[in-house]
Amino acid sequence: MTQVHVEGAFRSMKGELGMRPVYHQNEERTSAHLFITVLAYHILSSIERRLEQHLDTRQWQTIREVLGTHSRITVVMKDRDGNVYHHRVTSKPEDVHQDIYKKLGIKDPTKTG
Repeated sequence: MTQVHVEGAFRSMKGELGMRPVYHQNEERTSAHLFITVLAYHILSSIERRLEQHLDTRQWQTIREVLGTHSRITVVMKDRDGNVYHHRVTSKPEDVHQDIYKKLGIKDPTKTG
């Protein structure tokens, strides 16, 4: 079961996170690419394990689809003097988003600092 889970996770990362194909031409960049992939897998596993502690058995793909509907928007404005202002706004999370955030210990995802 673990092997199937790991293979599915890496397939997901390679496709959804753009971790594949590896275009790097030198060993150092290829190693860095592999390191990032393994790090992403550990983060993914940590998320799933934390949800399992709350009896939530959703897999990464489902979590990603659900949280993918929670949006964050950056508005860029320029004044007459040429100054550029960035204003970032996070939409109000729906109940399904709040449920996942609560289980993961994320207090308020709408706060930026």
